[in-house]
Amino acid sequence: MHLQQTKAGSRDTGGPQYFFHDVPEAIKNFLRRQGACPVVLQTPYGIASSSFMAVGRDHKLGPRDKILRGRVGHDRIQQASGTTSIGEAIRHWYGLPLKQDFRRIDVDVQIHPEGHFILAPLRAYLRGGKRAREIERPLFPLSFHHNFQSSLWRRQIDRFRADQPDQKDWLCDQFQRVVREHHATQSRNMHEADLLRAAGALAKLGLQLGPYLVRYYDCDPSLFRFLTYPEYVCPVEVKKHSRDFRYQMLRYKPLPRAVVLCLDHDLVNVPEHIDVIELSCLADFLQRI
Repeated sequence: MHLQQTKAGSRDTGGPQYFFHDVPEAIKNFLRRQGACPVVLQTPYGIASSSFMAVGRDHKLGPRDKILRGRVGHDRIQQASGTTSIGEAIRHWYGLPLKQDFRRIDVDVQIHPEGHFILAPLRAYLRGGKRAREIERPLFPLSFHHNFQSSLWRRQIDRFRADQPDQKDWLCDQFQRVVREHHATQSRNMHEADLLRAAGALAKLGLQLGPYLVRYYDCDPSLFRFLTYPEYVCPVEVKKHSRDFRYQMLRYKPLPRAVVLCLDHDLVNVPEHIDVIELSCLADFLQRI
């Protein structure tokens, strides 16, 4: 399916509109039943809440985004309470060229069991351009552990090494010291919060951990800033072992999105939209490169 831009040449509020085309039956039926629902946008870092609404052809948005019956005739994405269009949001997140309108944007839509309307851009066609711009949709984009290291993390580490080559040994020492002391037999009673001694080194790699809280997610909000992408806010849960994250998986709000920072990764069948950063794996990787 794809989004078609109308009102080319305008990017302000009330400007370009985006209609759905070639909508699968399952998505059509969902929009007919719901009338309208909030859009969750896939970004290079993972899913993120947005101000956009997916609206069915037989409905419209009234004051304060109230869902009303209407005869617009098109399934579409509306700005709702936002100040920009879905196209500009995609341009912002993925660093697409400025000052070029979209001809169309190929997208995939997933309806999460909790009712989230997750929209992932796949490729963008710009007006005046001949080739589509492919948009990567990686699984577990913020994961780095012994089973999987995302391309986003690898590119971020490569950039760090290029920009700050003299800091690599210091970074290795910070991670290895924390890992070594936690793996020591006499440190079994060490609190998981002690892993935050690695916060300074993680900040060098683009992860700014938020304040350590005593309820809900441990470090919420935390901030990721990788490569040339915009900042991404996501809760981080700190655990010695990722398998101990099961309780928090049942209590997510408002999205099923979090990152687990752990010493050792042993959670089997990690849910979609949950990423795992394993400090012991990160330490070993940095030592080898």
